[in-house]
Amino acid sequence: MGNVDLVSARRLASGPGWRVSEVVCRSGPRDPVFEEQHTWVSISAVLSGHFTYRSKHGRVLLSPGAVLLGERGASFCCGHEHGVGDRCVAFHLDPSLLEEVAGDLSGVTRTGFPTHRLPPLQHLAPLLADVHALTRKPDPRSAEELTLRMAGAALRGVHAGSARPVSARDERRMVDAVRMMEARLLEPLSLGTLAEELGMGRHHFLRTFRKVVGESPYSYVLGRRLLLAAERLRTGRERIADIAFACGFGDLSEFIRRFRARFGVPPSTWRARAVPGSGTTVVIEDPMSGVQCHSKAEGLHTLRR
Repeated sequence: MGNVDLVSARRLASGPGWRVSEVVCRSGPRDPVFEEQHTWVSISAVLSGHFTYRSKHGRVLLSPGAVLLGERGASFCCGHEHGVGDRCVAFHLDPSLLEEVAGDLSGVTRTGFPTHRLPPLQHLAPLLADVHALTRKPDPRSAEELTLRMAGAALRGVHAGSARPVSARDERRMVDAVRMMEARLLEPLSLGTLAEELGMGRHHFLRTFRKVVGESPYSYVLGRRLLLAAERLRTGRERIADIAFACGFGDLSEFIRRFRARFGVPPSTWRARAVPGSGTTVVIEDPMSGVQCHSKAEGLHTLRR
């Protein structure tokens, strides 16, 4: 990719038919422009910098918040005549995976990109926020979901497709998915594994799960693991680190951060407030779901919303 001294790439995550990399370019106006070629379909979120991209469809300017669309096998050139450097997160997909995503979008019959760019649109902002988060804490499961969401956004953006409605059969399959996830809560189940066992494509499974359950599979599993940890903190005397690892978290600092975001207090405070015999009742609202939890000596009670 161009001059190796000016471009660096960090692999964030990868899986069957996809990979995600953070790409930093330090080229400027005086550096030569190289012709390159996309080996896979490329959907890249521009995080910082400005650069031009030229291919068979013409020339466009990419700025922060925009999404670059590149077809497999397409030749292209990037230029930095307006400044030095840029930073992008590139989602690369095998064409068969993009076709799978397109098959789940009504009105989309093609997977080619007739344009190079999606501009920094308001409805893309949450997606771009998740891309930023991925660079800070790469995770294969969230990365796979994000790859499929980026692909869906790209195809909808250029072909004006919409997701198909949820059928009764798919709703039943989501019940099976939840049961499967509950039974194997601490296993590293990938999106692909879940979709395959349900006989569904990955994008179709992800979209359907989000619509039926109200959150992504990754978020659901994360929440269930945190709730399991909260109960063990309340009832046991294990070390916090041991509880974190036993509940599927490989990093203690990540567990503490996630726990605090979900329950409003760090694990140590949660445990202290639930010491038997304290007689103290503390109401904590889960900021993710709006559910209130009462922490008291005799139990943890989830109340109606």
